[in-house]
Amino acid sequence: MIPNGYTQDDTDRRLDWLREKTGVEIDPTLENNPEELKGIIENHIGYMKVPMAIAGPLLIDGDYAKGEFYVPLCTLEGTLALSMTRGMVATRRCGGIHVTHVKQELSRAPVFIFDDVKSVAKFSDWVTKHFKSIKRVADKTSNYGKLLRIDQYPIQNYLILDFVLDTGNAAGQNMVTLAAKMACDYIKNQTGANFLLESGFNSDKKASARNMIMGRGHSVIVETTITNPVIRRILKADTSEMAMLQRVGPTITRLAGTEGCHLHISNALTAIYLATGQDTACVAENSIGHYQTEPTDNGVKFRLTLPTITIGTVGGGTRLLPQKQNLKLLGCDQGKFAARKLAEIIGASALALEISLFSAIASDTFTQAHMTYGR
Repeated sequence: MIPNGYTQDDTDRRLDWLREKTGVEIDPTLENNPEELKGIIENHIGYMKVPMAIAGPLLIDGDYAKGEFYVPLCTLEGTLALSMTRGMVATRRCGGIHVTHVKQELSRAPVFIFDDVKSVAKFSDWVTKHFKSIKRVADKTSNYGKLLRIDQYPIQNYLILDFVLDTGNAAGQNMVTLAAKMACDYIKNQTGANFLLESGFNSDKKASARNMIMGRGHSVIVETTITNPVIRRILKADTSEMAMLQRVGPTITRLAGTEGCHLHISNALTAIYLATGQDTACVAENSIGHYQTEPTDNGVKFRLTLPTITIGTVGGGTRLLPQKQNLKLLGCDQGKFAARKLAEIIGASALALEISLFSAIASDTFTQAHMTYGR
């Protein structure tokens, strides 16, 4: 178990414990020099230190993440680290969490504007016929990004071109912007059609039905089965209580108009994003998903679909020394598919946290836990 307590000695014991478990020496004093912050922040005046915790062990059987992980979290919310750890321990006792990486697609969606709808149809045909030449222009803008396709959405006298790219290990927000800009300049030069680079359709940093259905960034599906004895002993809940919450929750969530059905995906994402140098504003679009339980003969199956995880392991905040250190802790600091591995770890961690809160609400221990650890 992770050593507990709030003294400096307790923190030192945790660091020693983590080094023994992972072989990674965490230096909590790391800090970048101001001259290294270009492209990350302007008008820099200092650093705001956010407390960091560790959660684990997290056992994953994924397409890219396999084995045991200890997950760094930056948060100001008491109970979060303990709750996630509880979910991780429960799933580990039952064989771990299975993760499927569905796809990796990031898009930018310019809109072309015409005088009449006939022109829209003609222009659409031109784009379809000239995809290869457009792709050549877009792909020249990056060593990593590759244009996968251009999805077309006509509405009124407008045509939205959703440029969908594989961004490699980068989160890719700037990458897709540049690729779309150069491609649209080329299209305008060839056709004379005018455009606005950002139509809003790709829902960058906004929750949307578009992103729920089609995904943006990495899409993962996560699943685990927890046995009745572990549910009772670790999660302090009962399967009948869980079944009632599963019946009630989706109905009332839908009444509220929430995109997807889950409890608090944003808590897991924000804590891990801060710890690993991600753009935390992306939580606005990433914290949509579907959480579901299903009874089995000897327990409960838990599933979570996260259609949009906009993260990377190179560029941006991942250049910062503490965040780079945390990526190394997760084994996501290098490798062709490091970002996909990180996406799977994030998905599994989010499911662990969902399971723990779901159990606390079902067993009516939610308030007690927050009064004990969150004050």
